[in-house]
Parts: sequence; structure tokens; C-alpha cells
Amino acid sequence: MSKNVKGSCSALDSFLKVKSYIHDLKIDIVKEDAEGEMLQVVDENRGIKNLLLHVSEPILIIEQIIFENKKDNMMIFKKLLQINRHLVHGALVLDDDGKYVIFRDTLQIKNLDLNELEASINALHLCLVEHGNDLIKFSKGL
Repeated sequence: MSKNVKGSCSALDSFLKVKSYIHDLKIDIVKEDAEGEMLQVVDENRGIKNLLLHVSEPILIIEQIIFENKKDNMMIFKKLLQINRHLVHGALVLDDDGKYVIFRDTLQIKNLDLNELEASINALHLCLVEHGNDLIKFSKGL
């Protein structure tokens, strides 16, 4: 068996593991791309909207757009860095174009378990709860 086929099986197994954990957490999958090893999920109760989970061996990349960056504002960027200091998992980051502020976390797939994935998702939820007012204000460019 070639390494590519073997690697693909491993990636598919990892994708199925992540998908199983999402089901266990009772989070809705709204879009699935098994070939691209990506899930898009929603959990309105946690403020999770279009959270992307991408299996990219050897890691799972977790991302959700928080808001569109309408103008570069050093006060906003400074506050986002201060918020990052208090996040248990993940960080608020800019996309490559600087257009969006995104929650992003990466987890090792090899040892990934349900509790670790849940902790990462809960960290996003906690960020939205604790800093929601600021994030809404920032989304308006204030």
C-alpha cells in the first residue's frame, strides 16, 4: 500500500473521529466535506455560527469569523491582544488579508479526545460571553 493511500485512510479516520465528537457534543453539522476533511458547525446556544473544523494532519484547525475588520484601529488591536491573554484555548487573529477577526485554535489530532475539543469550543463560547460587548463595538468600527 502506498504512503498516500495509507495517509488518506489516516486523515479520513481523523475526520470521522472529529465528526463523531461533534455529534457527541450535540452540535449541528450544517456542511460536510469528507474529501476536504472539513466540517461547518452551528450551536446557537453557545454563539457558535459557521465554526469550521478542518483536519489537516497532524492538526485540527478550528476557526470562526468573529467580525469584519472595517478599519485598522490600534485601540481595537490592543484590546484583542489583551483578550487573548485571558483565553484558555485559541486566540483572536486576523486573516491573511486583515479583513476578518477570527477565533482560531489548533489541536493535535493524534491525542485528541472529546474533552479537549469541547474545551476549545467552550473557550470560544466563553470569549463571546465575556467580551461580546467589546466585540460587537469593534465590529462596528468603534
